[in-house]
Amino acid sequence: MNLKKMGMVGCAVIIMLTTTGCGRNIGNQGSNGKDVITINIGHVEAEDRSTHRALVEHFKKTVEEKSKGSISVQIYANSVLGGDSELTESVAMGTLEAALPSTSVLVSYSDDFGVMDMPYLFNSPEKAFEAMDGDLGEYFNEKLEKVGIHGLGYSYNGLRSMTNSSKPIETPEDLKGLKMRVMENEVFIDFFETLGASATPMSFNELFTGLQQHTVDGQENPPSLIYASKFQEVQKYLSLTEHVNNFLGFIMNKEFYDNLTKEQQKIVQDAAQEFVDYQRKMELDDTEEYVKKLEDEGMQVNRLTDEQRTKFRQELEPMYEKYEEKFGEEIFETLEKYQ
Repeated sequence: MNLKKMGMVGCAVIIMLTTTGCGRNIGNQGSNGKDVITINIGHVEAEDRSTHRALVEHFKKTVEEKSKGSISVQIYANSVLGGDSELTESVAMGTLEAALPSTSVLVSYSDDFGVMDMPYLFNSPEKAFEAMDGDLGEYFNEKLEKVGIHGLGYSYNGLRSMTNSSKPIETPEDLKGLKMRVMENEVFIDFFETLGASATPMSFNELFTGLQQHTVDGQENPPSLIYASKFQEVQKYLSLTEHVNNFLGFIMNKEFYDNLTKEQQKIVQDAAQEFVDYQRKMELDDTEEYVKKLEDEGMQVNRLTDEQRTKFRQELEPMYEKYEEKFGEEIFETLEKYQ
């Protein structure tokens, strides 16, 4: 067993030892003499990413202060508790209180989340935020409730762009023959295969090694995550295709949430919204900064023109026809409000 897997097992054991069933995770008594409820949160990102920083500065701090110490928040970064799929499964099963997986992984619990991976779905991040804070987010939350998951909100993982070790990506033809890592998700697989690439599903925590060993030629993620994950060490080209506004679902085990008092639920929900609002701003502010950092560390960066993006959209029209039939009229009618 390698050291990373040993760490995952060790942290999982710690969490299991402090959990009494899948309802309330009760540890030591607080200074007020009452039992302390612990919310363990797992995510796959590095500590310097906006997700982790905002969790610490705005969710953990707010929950612990407003609950007067009756709720403790423990955050596990860097995939130490597993990749997005494992984290989501743990939350659904009740062996982990909360996690922030990509919505791309939540398709395993509701196919409808796949619509969020459709390329060039929104005209701007701000329109995407309106949708996820409005009818679209409510629609997804209802789907999650049915499988034992409570949705706390949707933080922003940035605009996804492509990197690879071979050449700049400026037209759909440039992707032909490239082995591109994708999430284990039908829409992403179809997206790259429609453009002629060889789509290769791979867990995020295996991606750096996959790029280093040339198991795959490239991948796609927001610039801040590319930098934090040090992909610039094993990738030469960054193409700012900005094809998907990517979100993370802030999810919590429904039974755990339901067993909190009404006051505790309000504290958690309000803190989650504060976290989401702050994290989104942080991520938008970070984007240009991290593109510059990637350039400074030797990556060749190319920005797509409006005309080049139009060519990608035209190539993807058959994909839209397929998924409008798959997901149905209701969700696309909802999306039209936010275009």
